[in-house]
Parts: sequence; C-alpha cells; structure tokens
Amino acid sequence: MTALPSSRRPRSAPLDPRFANPLGKNLMRYLICLCFLAATTMAQPPAAPAPAPASAPGYVLGAGDQVSLAVENLPDEFATRTFRIDLGGDINLPLAGRLHAAGLTLGEFESQIEQRLVRYVKDPQAVVTITEFNSQGVSVLGAVNNAGVKQIAGSKSLFEVLSLAGGLRPDAGNTIKITRNLDQGPIPLPDAKSDPTGQFSVASVDVKAILNATDPAQNIAILPGDIISVSKADVIYAVGSVTKPGGFPLNQDVNLSALQVLSLAGGLTQTAALEKAQILRTVPGTSEPTQIAVNLKRIMAGKSPDIPLQPNDILFVPNSAAKTFTYKAIDILGLAAVYGRF
Repeated sequence: MTALPSSRRPRSAPLDPRFANPLGKNLMRYLICLCFLAATTMAQPPAAPAPAPASAPGYVLGAGDQVSLAVENLPDEFATRTFRIDLGGDINLPLAGRLHAAGLTLGEFESQIEQRLVRYVKDPQAVVTITEFNSQGVSVLGAVNNAGVKQIAGSKSLFEVLSLAGGLRPDAGNTIKITRNLDQGPIPLPDAKSDPTGQFSVASVDVKAILNATDPAQNIAILPGDIISVSKADVIYAVGSVTKPGGFPLNQDVNLSALQVLSLAGGLTQTAALEKAQILRTVPGTSEPTQIAVNLKRIMAGKSPDIPLQPNDILFVPNSAAKTFTYKAIDILGLAAVYGRF
C-alpha cells in the first residue's frame, strides 16, 4: 500500500495545546477580554475627579452632617449606606446603636463606634467619612451673586466664603459687616465690638483695603455660624440733559466728582444749560433736598474746581431751551427714581 505524502497525512494533534481543552480556551478568552478592556480604558479621556469627602480627624461633627462608615470584618453592615446626624446631634448605627455625634471630632467619633463594636469584633477598626457637610453653615447676605447659607467645612477666609457666594455684585459697596457668636470668641479686628445684648461680636471690613492688598489682615478666617453682610454701594444720580441719565454706584470709590458722573452718564446733550446745573443734596433733619448751584461750563473750562459729590446726590442739568431752569425738588426726585437702576 502506497504511503500518503507527509503534507496530506491527517494530523492527530492540534497545533497549539492551549486549544486542546476547554480550560485553555477559557484562559485565552479571559486574556483577550482583559487586553480589550485595558485598551478601551486607555482610549477614553479620564473622568473629572469627584470632590473628595472629608476625613480629617480634627473635623467637628454637627447636626445635619451625613457620614459613611467602614468597619473591617463587618462590610455587609455598612457598605453602600450613609447615616445622618439628627437635629439633636444623635445618630443611629447598625450594631453600635444610638450615639451622640455632634461636637465630636471624626477621631473621637470613630473611637466611640469602636467601643460599641468590640462586643461583635475583636479590635474593630472604624473609618468615618463625611459625605455631606450641613453643620458648618455661614450666612452670606447683601450684594453678592448667590446669597444664602454656605457650608464651609472648617475655617475659610472671608474672601473664600464670598467666592462660595458667587462673588460681589457690581453694586456692592465698600463695607462688609461680620457678626459672630461670642461663644466662639471676638472677631480679630481692631474695630470689633460687642452688640448691646452681649451675645455677638460685630466688626466691619474695608473691601478696598483687601482688594488692593493694603491691609490683607482684614481677610480674616470665617467660622461656622458667622453672618456676613455685604453693603450695597451708595448711588449718585445724573438726570436731565445728559446722554444716559441714571444712577451710578460708588462701589469701592470713596466719592465721585461732578465731571466723573457726567462721564459715566455719557456726557451732555447739545441743549444742556451748563451754567445752570444744580446738585440736590439730602441733609439730615430737613424735609427737602438742598439745592446747590453748579456752573459746569466754568468747571469744564478749568476756571473753577471740580465739585465732589456725596452719596445720594442728584446732579441735574437743565435744558437750555426750557423757559425755566429749575424744578421742584419733588420733580427731581421723581426723575431720579425713573432713571435710577438701583
């Protein structure tokens, strides 16, 4: 019988022994899947990291804070669960029962839990992580973009808290008032005073001094429970024969002059009676504003000094085509109310 050529002989064994049994096939499939997953993960852009929960041992817990808990050898009791401290400062935990958590640091709270769990686990190791801060509130009021209660999760500087409130509005003034419960000590500023009730320390901060770095010490640390009130800027009005009548906030400026306000108002119209302008100024104790004559023509020609205006002043420039150059005080105030933006 003629033997078959070697190229046509039937093969009695597979080319690769890894494919000779199901175990080898499964191993190869597993390795291929791992390579595919690794390549897919590397191809995707990294996700933005989530804010890390706080776990500093020195953090002081309070009512409303929410925590998660991990205990070695007890994973099923606490995994994927969160627990909130109630208004009374207590918290209910599996196995450990009801504990008073408010006023304890994270380290102290972990020790309390471990003492309760020692009956179930030998040498328990508890790790507490804060998932929500709700007890470190600071109230931010006034001329900020997002007023309300802000959680600071520990001490932050004044400007850091203002940033949490969206920053200052364009009409913010130059004064920030801070009120603090005296239980936390007086505010560390030279002008800090106790209120008439003796319960609070009150102080003011000059925004301009901080922004210009002339007195960075005023950017003090803010504590939970503080109240921050940002004043609204005083306004000076320009009405009458100006291009853009309205109210203009002083912001961090101490004052504005007559010419500066005219510039903010877009300048004068062609029919403006420069030499007949008036400043209406409210004087405490009087029922009607005081009228002060202003010759803008001489000021603009450099023959008279510019006049500084005071908060709430109304600069009125009459129309030269009008039969009279004066208005009743009530009419001027009405014009300011119409044109003013604040």
